[in-house]
Amino acid sequence: MYDAPIRDMLFVMKELAGLDEIAALPGGEDATPETVEAVLHEAAKLCGEVLAPLNAEGDRHPSHWDDGEVHASPGFAEAFRHYVAGGWQGVQHPQEYEGQGLPKLVGTPCVEMLNSANLSFALCPLLTDGAIEALLTAGSEAQKQRYVPKLISGEWTGTMNLTEPQAGSDLAAVRTRAEPQGDGTYKLFGTKIFITWGEHDMAENIVHLVLARTPDAPEGVKGISLFIVPKFLVNADGSSGARNDVQCVSIEHKLGIKASPTAVLQYGDQGGAIGELIGEENRGLEYMFIMMNAARFAVGMQGVAISERAYQKALGYAKERVQSRPVDGSSKAAVTIVHHPDVRRMLGTMRALTEAARALAYAAAGESDRAHRDPDAAARARHQAVYEYLVPIVKGWSTESSIEVTSFGVQVHGGMGFIEETGAAQFYRDARILPIYEGTTAIQANDLIGRKTLRDGGAVAKALAAEIGKTVAELGAQDGGAFKSMAKYLAFGRGAFESAVDFVLANAKRDPNAVFAGSVPYLMLAGVVLGGWQMARAMLAAQRLMPHDPAFYGAKIATAQCYAEQVLPRALALEAGIVNAKGDEGVLALPEDQF
Repeated sequence: MYDAPIRDMLFVMKELAGLDEIAALPGGEDATPETVEAVLHEAAKLCGEVLAPLNAEGDRHPSHWDDGEVHASPGFAEAFRHYVAGGWQGVQHPQEYEGQGLPKLVGTPCVEMLNSANLSFALCPLLTDGAIEALLTAGSEAQKQRYVPKLISGEWTGTMNLTEPQAGSDLAAVRTRAEPQGDGTYKLFGTKIFITWGEHDMAENIVHLVLARTPDAPEGVKGISLFIVPKFLVNADGSSGARNDVQCVSIEHKLGIKASPTAVLQYGDQGGAIGELIGEENRGLEYMFIMMNAARFAVGMQGVAISERAYQKALGYAKERVQSRPVDGSSKAAVTIVHHPDVRRMLGTMRALTEAARALAYAAAGESDRAHRDPDAAARARHQAVYEYLVPIVKGWSTESSIEVTSFGVQVHGGMGFIEETGAAQFYRDARILPIYEGTTAIQANDLIGRKTLRDGGAVAKALAAEIGKTVAELGAQDGGAFKSMAKYLAFGRGAFESAVDFVLANAKRDPNAVFAGSVPYLMLAGVVLGGWQMARAMLAAQRLMPHDPAFYGAKIATAQCYAEQVLPRALALEAGIVNAKGDEGVLALPEDQF
């Protein structure tokens, strides 16, 4: 069972991410409070009633390959029809292409619910969203008109084809080739692996966006182009026509997300797969990054989503499972395990990490909306810089946190958590891919250091630290132990964050091995502190709103205090691991032959 946390979502959207401000920007007029609540409630209904019941079934009965065809798990095709009939694929996409044009901040909780309900199912629309964004940004008008409405309607779905057997994260090694035909089309030849929903029977056509090299392309990433290669060629009237020369030769057998087919696609075994160039030759990686950044944010939301689902599952079990008398002697009989301090610690940490990750992601979505909609160019640039800084943190920290949260979920269940029939193990298994695909945590961390900290001399990072300082001052003006505790630990966290930023800036050229050995700790430190900042802001908002509902807002303050005392102290340890690094004298000191 999945019960979407709509009230918490609305609280974060309104109080932390600035929904009212975003609705007041050009193009945001449809995001009225009534519309937003209606959208969230309808999304919750679909996810709770249609998609969540299929989650365990999909795990037990994965999608399967049969002579080149892939059949989705039982019930998935019908659920997909429900999904697209409701217009859910188009929530954030432009009205001119038959989308609803709502802000990203409104689409984000819908994405969270979708992934909480059924992570394997949600991956199909996730990749389609990325394909739509790439086409809207880099496609010709003819390509947009031909493909985007069909993708938004759900008649067709989209994929991204980067990885090859010899080219994992190193896209410079891509060898799929694209030969121009003289009529504006290309023939593609090559093998792509790890293609999520690369073949299935839920939609009429699949639009593959494929990285490949033209004959005279330079070596390395500068020689990669991006092509549209549909499973079925598109007729002049826009309908799906003859089968293209792209075949699914197998799908992978995986630890988790078993209902999501991960395909090996072969291009060109029968004369060449027909494709068309997107944008200009040799700019494919630039265009693909549009899709990848959309996917990276969405994967961060998957981390939030699976954490929420694992928390709900663990909480339900803890309130039902009777075992042992309480340590304080308050009962002579055995009690439900939710009464035991360590179970409370685990549940509180699960809840705090989930709420912090949600708040940070929604705040990032709000920055994206401002970057696209603010009428002032300087403001747009400023918000875009903040959004870009936050994306690798949302992706990396939220997904790494989901491993901790889902592991706690198994632990709360005790031995029964290790038994598949309880369902706790599936969330743990499903979550394990999240820090890996769409760029591992190390790739996100390297991006955070190289493109997002060094490139601007730490300007965005330091601006965020300054905002945290203002929040610490606000906390200091409040009465109560919870606020004092948050002020204390957030101040420590801010200091640790600034120290790490300074270390990166001072040592990147002098000792790059030391800096990049600490790149993941730097990302995790940023997540811990920025997540704590959002929880502190939530405390302040809850204090202001307390008279309206003491139970709900009191829980907000208590959860934030748990974050302050259980999570924020990690910042100091992470800082120590970063600033004490000495490259070859530190984590790299052990010679290769001694490992």
